[in-house]
Amino acid sequence: MPNSKNIEQVKELSDSFSRAKAVYFTEYHGLNVGDMTKLRSEFFKADVEYKVAKNTLIKLAAEENKISGLDGQLLKGSTALAIAYDEPVSPAKVIKKFTKDNDLPSVKGILFEGQFLPGEEFKKLANLPSKEESLTILIAMLNSPMQKLASTLNAPLQSLAGVLNSLKEKKS
Repeated sequence: MPNSKNIEQVKELSDSFSRAKAVYFTEYHGLNVGDMTKLRSEFFKADVEYKVAKNTLIKLAAEENKISGLDGQLLKGSTALAIAYDEPVSPAKVIKKFTKDNDLPSVKGILFEGQFLPGEEFKKLANLPSKEESLTILIAMLNSPMQKLASTLNAPLQSLAGVLNSLKEKKS
């Protein structure tokens, strides 16, 4: 008979999987308490939920959400989940920044928008621009042709004004 704590955690994990845009499966064993606290703080700042769970409970929650592909390698050893609800690349950016000073956490695998990716792919995701950065780039790209068009249309008028102004100066 499963205990009520495990049943509740499976419900929470199942809810998280259903709402998440990305779930990063990480190996955290070897981090000391101070580093783990610092990592959780960084995830909190990035609006990412970071929770440790038993592999069997993760598997049950994934089955409830009809997520297949959780192989044996992904759910071996200690597993912590970095769950992103808004920005799917946020956990990758936090992990990349954190691993500059620490060896862990290592990414075992990623559930990204319903697709499973191997852990090595997190470096590619960490280098992607965020949604805000992408929008800024798009707006700049859209704005540039508009500015060129406005200056092109304005150039003949400026030339005409310059000619008229120099003609006026010659006559006076």
